[in-house]
Amino acid sequence: MSEKLTAKQRKEFVAAAKAKGWKIVRGREAITKQYVFADFNAAFAWMSRVAMMAEKLDHHPEWSNVYKTVDVVLTTHDVNGLSDLDVAMARFMDKTAGAAGR
Repeated sequence: MSEKLTAKQRKEFVAAAKAKGWKIVRGREAITKQYVFADFNAAFAWMSRVAMMAEKLDHHPEWSNVYKTVDVVLTTHDVNGLSDLDVAMARFMDKTAGAAGR
C-alpha cells in the first residue's frame, strides 16, 4: 500500500506537475490533465500503454476518451489524496505521451 505524500512532497510534486500542464482538481486532493493526440488510434494506443503500467503498479487513473482527447485525473483513493503512485503515473504518462503531453 502506498502512503500519502507529506505536505512538503505534495507541494514539490504539484509545482513540478503544474510545469508540465497538470492542474489541481477543485475540491479534491487530485491532479488532472488533458492529452490531445493526432487521432483516435494514437490516443487509444497511448491509453493501452498506460493501462499496462497501471496494472503493474496496481494504480489506475480516472480517465475518459473522446476521439483523440484523453482527460485524466490522478489520486490515490486508499490514502484519500496524492501518493508516490500518482507521481509515478504522472511521470509515465507525460513521458509516453510525447508532444500530446505538452
